[in-house]
Amino acid sequence: MREETGETPGLPTPDAVAAGQAQIARLVGELRRVILGKEQTIDEVVASLLARGHVLLEGLPGLGKTELVKALSRLLSLDFRRIQFTPDLLPTDITGSHILQEREGRKEFVFHPGPVFTNILLADEINRASPKTQAALLEAMQERRVTAFGETRTLPDPFFVLATQNPIELEGTYPLPEAQLDRFMFKVDIAGVDRAVLEEILVTRVHGEPPPLSAVVSATALRDLFALVDAVHLPRSVAAYIARLVAASHPSSGEAPDAVRSFVKYGSSPRAAISIGAAARAMALMRGRPNVGFDDVRQVARPAMAHRLVLDYTARLEGWDGRRLVDALLAAVPEIERGLPQTLAAR
Repeated sequence: MREETGETPGLPTPDAVAAGQAQIARLVGELRRVILGKEQTIDEVVASLLARGHVLLEGLPGLGKTELVKALSRLLSLDFRRIQFTPDLLPTDITGSHILQEREGRKEFVFHPGPVFTNILLADEINRASPKTQAALLEAMQERRVTAFGETRTLPDPFFVLATQNPIELEGTYPLPEAQLDRFMFKVDIAGVDRAVLEEILVTRVHGEPPPLSAVVSATALRDLFALVDAVHLPRSVAAYIARLVAASHPSSGEAPDAVRSFVKYGSSPRAAISIGAAARAMALMRGRPNVGFDDVRQVARPAMAHRLVLDYTARLEGWDGRRLVDALLAAVPEIERGLPQTLAAR
């Protein structure tokens, strides 16, 4: 039947794609009502969420990072918890702990779940907590479960960590280790707003309060969107482009541009390639397409790769950071591989 209608087996139908795009557009539209002048930021956060990834938001205080996460939880009607990370925060303040209680005349330890047992966890100013406390999220972010006192408990589904942090140049912060950074699908940089946006905020919002919101995507509809994103086709040629981008981020690669060889100590991990592929699927659906294109990859490469590059100390001296290096990779690595494929060249 599908061959008669001209549809490709395995791809979502045009009607399903259109319906999914419309739902996502409503979500994005409401978020843009809350956070003014941040269209690209909102698109990146929504794409990561649809790909079931965690997001690290970095920017100076007062730029709307926390408000964006709170708005997202209200619009999705998901359970939401917030942890304010401070230097004295303990791992058990996140995961939960056992408390001695009396039941039927007998004392026993009873586990009390921490705030990590939720759908959306806002880890506010995550880089102000000690490394030991930051590490309490590693298992939760990767495996969606928590182990405490030898017992493993599964977290609610879906589970997202949306963390905020101030730039590490500010005092009183603990930079996130590479293992922690690698678990974030995207690192999104929040820049300041221009004069026109500031004027709009002053005119339309008393005390800066955002407009009231109501849910636009139910939990059931969100699960359907997850399945629809997974069904978006990733052509092998696009997958090859992603693989070459990530491989070229390593200075030992023959395709690495000069900037990577000069300023990168360690390139992006395989998680970067997985993140780009998943996020590109979500971005394609947001644009109303049933398959991923090269433009989708280019749009998500910077937030997916920049924070996964470990730079040489000379990079900062020369004015290079992860984002600029990803731009150099995108400029140097062609979408279509030049020359013969390795399988033919070996003959």
